[in-house]
Amino acid sequence: MATAQMFFTIFFVVMLPAQGQLTPDFYDAVCPQALPTIRAVVEAAVALQPRLGAYLVRLHFHDCFVNGCDGSVLLDDSATFVGEKTAAPNNNSLRGFEVIDDIKAVVNVACFGNVVSCADILAVAARDSIVALGGRPYEVLLGRRDATTASKDDAIADIPTPFSGLPDLLAKFQSHGLAVEDLVALSGAHTLGFARCALFRDRLYNETSTIDGDFASALQARCPRTGGDDELSPLDETSPAVFDAGYYRGLLQNKGLLHSDQQLFGGDGSGDTDALVQHYSENPGEFMTDFGAAMIKMGSISPLTGSDGEIRENCRVANA
Repeated sequence: MATAQMFFTIFFVVMLPAQGQLTPDFYDAVCPQALPTIRAVVEAAVALQPRLGAYLVRLHFHDCFVNGCDGSVLLDDSATFVGEKTAAPNNNSLRGFEVIDDIKAVVNVACFGNVVSCADILAVAARDSIVALGGRPYEVLLGRRDATTASKDDAIADIPTPFSGLPDLLAKFQSHGLAVEDLVALSGAHTLGFARCALFRDRLYNETSTIDGDFASALQARCPRTGGDDELSPLDETSPAVFDAGYYRGLLQNKGLLHSDQQLFGGDGSGDTDALVQHYSENPGEFMTDFGAAMIKMGSISPLTGSDGEIRENCRVANA
């Protein structure tokens, strides 16, 4: 048994592509079952609990915005670092870690070893979640390796918050090489999922808020001035479990749940974003095309490749 395990280890080290660029066919030779296996686990999880699709997309986004798409968001705190999970933008917000654990375990069996990185699993699971909930497929570039450390402080500094204004949103995206078009397209992921009362309460009770009055009244029934912090409301009231352009139609009606969402339409200096929101509300097919392109672009932020980083055995812990 030990000899066989050594053979597989040597075989996969030799066979893994050595190039430093991400490619869509990275696992085709070494483990052709990798992507179908990820898809099967995601489809089963999302069918059982559709909300998990939004969680898996958010995990990939929050991973990429902190030191690149390197799987660092999955790391638990260790003796040498405080990780990203308890940073304000992530704490009580990120979910889906157990699904990633399940994918990793099943993929390791399908590939006869530790071949697929946790960072790549995040990227593929995000795409497969979008498709499972009605979105359009897009090609995922692969070949990322995993970080061995994580930083709570970097997560706090780099991830946009639900309270951000448009200038701050643009600055955060541009600092990662993403343009205003990417900001508006990627924000469309908020057609899925829910947000906690604590994240939008100020928008409901602020006298200067532009929120639709009837919409605010309905939300206040679930989100009082005090208490109920963890009560959930859908980011897109019309179809929170379907990937469509409903998010943008809601913004046109001043029904953005989060302050940061509504900033894309009618916010300070929002001329360019206003036009994009209007366009996507009327052209859902173009939204899906642009969303896929923006996800590929975001997924290419500062990946670890080649001999950098590692391929984690356990996505929550760096290899010993």
